[in-house]
Amino acid sequence: MTQSELKEFLDEKVELYNNPNFIESDPIQIPHLYSVKEDIEISGFLAATIAWGNRKMIINNAKKMMDLMGNSPYDFVMNHSETQLESLENFVHRTFNGKDFVGFVKGLQHIYQNHNGLEAVFSKENPTMQHTISEFKQLFFEAPHLARTEKHISDPLNGSAAKRINMYLRWMIRKDNKGVDLGIWNSISPSLLSCPLDVHSGNVARKLELLTRKQNDAKALAELDENLRKLDSSDPVKYDFALFGLGVFEGF
Repeated sequence: MTQSELKEFLDEKVELYNNPNFIESDPIQIPHLYSVKEDIEISGFLAATIAWGNRKMIINNAKKMMDLMGNSPYDFVMNHSETQLESLENFVHRTFNGKDFVGFVKGLQHIYQNHNGLEAVFSKENPTMQHTISEFKQLFFEAPHLARTEKHISDPLNGSAAKRINMYLRWMIRKDNKGVDLGIWNSISPSLLSCPLDVHSGNVARKLELLTRKQNDAKALAELDENLRKLDSSDPVKYDFALFGLGVFEGF
């Protein structure tokens, strides 16, 4: 396939999958439950944090998280009592447990009280968005937490592809005009985003020769980013819909 043929093929797949039907089987439905900016960004962050494994289980457990927060995530983060925190301790999603959940609530409170909120932290000037994610992790864990909880936020500067947090940033920043990605953060350009690289998107990218590296790590992400930017420099992560759709729905 020539580059123009590849672009045409992938653009068609973006059209096919980047529409509201995508929402019903994806964790992005969680932030779509809310209308207040802080509720959207907090619910999205928590849903993205547990977005690994069976998608139905991810969605059900993300809804449980919201129920435990009284379906008012921002109010809960800012105004919870110790008793309310204790009610989170029975939560579990794979290796993310109730004590991790408590640590995340404290980390989020710290971000809003001391760093002007999630958008402000991710809007900081850095060489790349991957540097920003690394800095975010440091700030987030200034709040009291267990050492084990740190593994639930990836650090791209330690070699991780940081799939879940790159997916979260796609949700918050990308303006798709199709009602899927929420695009509520206006201070960050979608051109800076990186593709959420996982098994599905990685395998499809290799078959399409967008990726040669065998591991799904930070170096692979940099290679994929570079190639997707050649196809659309202003909105490179729209191709996540194509790569993911081809892998999950079409078994490409």
